[in-house]
Formats: sequence, structure tokens, C-alpha cells
Amino acid sequence: MIRVVIADDHPLLREGLRRILEFEEGIQVVAEVGDGQGAINISRTHQFDILLMDLNMPGVNGLDACRVIRREKPDIGIIVLTVDDSDDKIFQVLQLGVAGYLLKDVEPKMLVDSIRKVYAGEPILAPAVTGKLLGQISGSNQAKNNFGLSNREMEILTYVVRGASNKDIGISLYISEKTVKNHLSNIFRKLGVEDRTQAALKAVKTKLVYLE
Repeated sequence: MIRVVIADDHPLLREGLRRILEFEEGIQVVAEVGDGQGAINISRTHQFDILLMDLNMPGVNGLDACRVIRREKPDIGIIVLTVDDSDDKIFQVLQLGVAGYLLKDVEPKMLVDSIRKVYAGEPILAPAVTGKLLGQISGSNQAKNNFGLSNREMEILTYVVRGASNKDIGISLYISEKTVKNHLSNIFRKLGVEDRTQAALKAVKTKLVYLE
């Protein structure tokens, strides 16, 4: 059972999310809170797997709450669910190592799928957010050389930035998922990051990947 907590200051939105999720097999909404402090408090008193977190809330905002919860309870998968698609906010949130960033116009099916993916350990980004990241990417062979990435590792990193799964990368490059995972481990080590979201973020910030 995937245990979910909803953190949002709008009661109607919390109710809507709960109604979407309560009919999904294997997903249970165990609590709802209306601000960032409530999210922090419940992370300290309850056991759950996924936190749906709004950013703009009164008192302790979602960003500050994410920072505390990531430090104290790193096993909780945080999915930011917000209307804020500003570049600054996206980068601030991804730097904290959250598991996902979705916009509130997300389709119910994508929301449910995202919860299941994050629970399985796969970070997710809204297509619009991925597009913003790609829009800031430019080429830099020097950056590639500085990190010591091979041509194959550069290929895989490009797919990661695009939001492709290991299975999709394997199909595109005609290699096994195990080989993709091995390459990703090397990429993470060379970039000094812990997961694919951080790798994508670093690729953007260091202008590591070139996309037309």
C-alpha cells in the first residue's frame, strides 16, 4: 500500500486530490495538512511514502518544508504539486532532491502514475518543466571533458534530461536496462550527484548537454 499525505492550503483542492486517489487500488491517503509546518509535523509523527506538497502556503512555505523533510526524512518521496512554473522555483526545488515536480493542471492519470513511479524510485517531472530545463541547455565540449564523460554516457545523460526511463533509453540505444543502470552509476559518480533528477539539473546548470 502506498501511503500518501497531501499538503495544500486550499481545502477544495485537497478534497479533489483525495477523491482521485481514494479509488485507486494500492494507494491510501493517510492525512491532509494545510501548511508547511503541518507537513513537517506529520513527517515526524506518521509513517508514509509520498508527500504531495504545494509550494505557496501561509506560514512555513512548501519550499522550506521540503528542505526540512528532505534532511530529516529522506525516504519520503516528495512530489511538488504547484501552479508555480518559474525557472527560479524549479531549480530551487530540484536542488533539494525532491522526487517530482508537477503542475496543478496535471491529468489525474498522470498524477496517479507519478505517485506509483516515485514510490518505485523513479523521479518525475511535468512535461512543461522538462521543456523549461531543455530550453536552458546549450553545448559545451569543455564541460564534457571536465567531467570525463564518455560519448555513450553523454547520450544517456541527454535522454535522462529529456525524462526518458531506463527502459526507454535501452530501447533507443539497443542496450539492456542493466547496461543503462551501470552507465548511470558511472554518470552519477562523475557528476558528483545521487540520482537522475540531480544529474539532469547539473547538466543544465553546467551547460553539459547540447540539444537542437
